[in-house]
Amino acid sequence: MTPTVPAFSPASPSTARAINDRLALRLLQDQGPLTAAQLKALTGLSRPSVADLVDRLAAAGMIKVVGETGVQRRGPNARLYGIVARRAFLAALDVRTDSATAVVTDLVGQPLTRTPLPVDAPEAAVVELRRAAREVGAAELHTVAVGAPGLVSPATGELRDTSGLPAWHRELVAALQRELPARILVENETNLAAVAEQRCGVARDLDSFVLLWLGAGVSATVVLDGRLRRGASGGAGEIGFLPVPGTAGLPSATDCGGGFHALAGREAVASLAAEHGFAGPVEEAVAGAAGEAFLEALAERLTLGAAAVAAVLDPGCVVLGGELGLAGGPALAARVATRLSALTPVPTEVRATTLGGDAVLEGARLSARDAAREALLGGR
Repeated sequence: MTPTVPAFSPASPSTARAINDRLALRLLQDQGPLTAAQLKALTGLSRPSVADLVDRLAAAGMIKVVGETGVQRRGPNARLYGIVARRAFLAALDVRTDSATAVVTDLVGQPLTRTPLPVDAPEAAVVELRRAAREVGAAELHTVAVGAPGLVSPATGELRDTSGLPAWHRELVAALQRELPARILVENETNLAAVAEQRCGVARDLDSFVLLWLGAGVSATVVLDGRLRRGASGGAGEIGFLPVPGTAGLPSATDCGGGFHALAGREAVASLAAEHGFAGPVEEAVAGAAGEAFLEALAERLTLGAAAVAAVLDPGCVVLGGELGLAGGPALAARVATRLSALTPVPTEVRATTLGGDAVLEGARLSARDAAREALLGGR
């Protein structure tokens, strides 16, 4: 039986306008102020379509003339259009197991202030966030993106109750949703770090990669064919639970102590450095202060996780992220790459992050900016 091919339905004029508006705002957010001629070249739209687009967005209060190009040029063709940055204020939160940090930005995503938030007191954290926002002129926040450890349901966006994490994580998200008239987005911290790596980090040129997060804990984010893959329950990348040789036992459903975490988490790396006679900060050890033998042993451990990722997913690249990935830099990445090439027939590049722990805040900032843009356009 010959399958029926559905008839092609071209986009309606209103849908086409909405698509064009979103494209133009994304370009203005990413590249800064542009002239109508530059928008025409970047979007491929006709001159009249760009003129209509500019008029629509200006009438909606989304963009305005912010200057002119060149010293000699004058007139409509020289006008630079930029986003009305203070149309909305946003916040990005990086919530760790023992700390929380917030960055308040404008609609362009420009950071305006950064502040630590109190932990164990969700209401106090919301009060501090509001204070920081009002200090830079924001009466209210439009969108708040939160990066937190633990599993986030792909279906509901709910931060699930995860063993080993303090209860105040969930209480903080609930307090934000209850106390703020803002859209609250919740995402796994490593997923947000991967967003940052793909948009402005070492994975900018890649459609597929795995971010191996090396911090207090160890986790991974999978990006395949340009899409972040969360898994059926949001648990894709829980590599800390991966059974590996060299640990004292096996992990369980509630304890990753016998898994890859026992080899690559911060405490495990610090213990390995101590075995090599180094008692200083673990970042200094990973940066080379603990000597070549320590780096070789650490690379051996990290390769176990990277080899499993390469064999199952074939991502083409593994990014060593987090604070320890940044500390290790290209030297540690090269050691892992050498060992990885001997363990798997799948060609896999290894790169070191340039963002480190700030990747979570950067990913949250980008996610809040994108979500606010869509919401504001949808509300016109």
